[in-house]
Amino acid sequence: MTACKRSAEDNGSPESAVKRLMAAAPLPTNKTMPTSYDFITAKPEGCYKLVSYNVNSLQAACKKGFKEYLSAEDPDVICLQETKANQPMAFLVSKKQYPFQYWHCSKTKKGYAGTAVFSKIKPVSVSYGLGASGLDTEGRVICLEFGSFHFVACYVPNAGEKLVRLARRMEWDVRMSEYLTELEATKPVIYAGDLNVAHHEIDLARPDTNKRSPGFTIEERDGFTALLSGGEQPRVDAYRQMYPNALAEGYTYFGYRANCREKSVGWRLDYFVMSQPLMPRVTDVIVRNKCYGASDHVPIVLYLTKAEGDCAISLDPAALEGESALDSSLPAASADAKPA
Repeated sequence: MTACKRSAEDNGSPESAVKRLMAAAPLPTNKTMPTSYDFITAKPEGCYKLVSYNVNSLQAACKKGFKEYLSAEDPDVICLQETKANQPMAFLVSKKQYPFQYWHCSKTKKGYAGTAVFSKIKPVSVSYGLGASGLDTEGRVICLEFGSFHFVACYVPNAGEKLVRLARRMEWDVRMSEYLTELEATKPVIYAGDLNVAHHEIDLARPDTNKRSPGFTIEERDGFTALLSGGEQPRVDAYRQMYPNALAEGYTYFGYRANCREKSVGWRLDYFVMSQPLMPRVTDVIVRNKCYGASDHVPIVLYLTKAEGDCAISLDPAALEGESALDSSLPAASADAKPA
């Protein structure tokens, strides 16, 4: 292709790069979950497998293949966003598979937002919310403390249509950075979830036409940049650190409208953000771009090598006594729940 033709057809922008990638290696365009999961390989020895997944209604996702995916993926810990649960729904996921189940449900609106974490590993402690009453009513944060790290599962608020909630979103980003810093004073942090931001132009298919769209405003992008640099040491976007040039294969969200999935018109909204000391333990981050159909998001997977002091995996229901037996049926946390 000549330089003149390139200027008309391929100007070097992220959108042109996505087109080149699709032509070279077409991405999955399935709209239902796979019938086979033979592409999921065995977990590396000596690692934890952590998964984050916006399920866009857990009950609905279970009818579209979520349980089959969970069985095939078999993570040690999975955090879910947008569960839309009004109360714990422990009947959906077996306690034999995940003995430790935690739910944070919205108090302000039924069938809205919400997070959950299912774990094979008994945490040292569990807490809910950011400790800011104005931000803790929608069930968006669960923090599990493990032996060598904190695991913060989060569903970040969307800025909303016409950016009506942008100011609240900016307040959230500031408080979340402060919260992570508080946790990092004791242990490094994994901050995981649907963080509702495409950080750079490379993180969405059509940056030029989305400058004032929720998730790609300069305010939200700058807020995420500030969060990454807000600790004593810079925090790390693990996927982008490992795959700095990844384009459409890194997208985690495809809207249901306008055939976005078929056209590979997606956004990278889901992240594992790591405290700097944890990065040497990260062996891989995977976007399960074939696992679309249970939700408008796809799952993301992180492998983390185990460290001294980490808790053992327990799948023995007989070992669940006292407080552990209550973990799977915790009521929705109140707005004044204290952070870890």
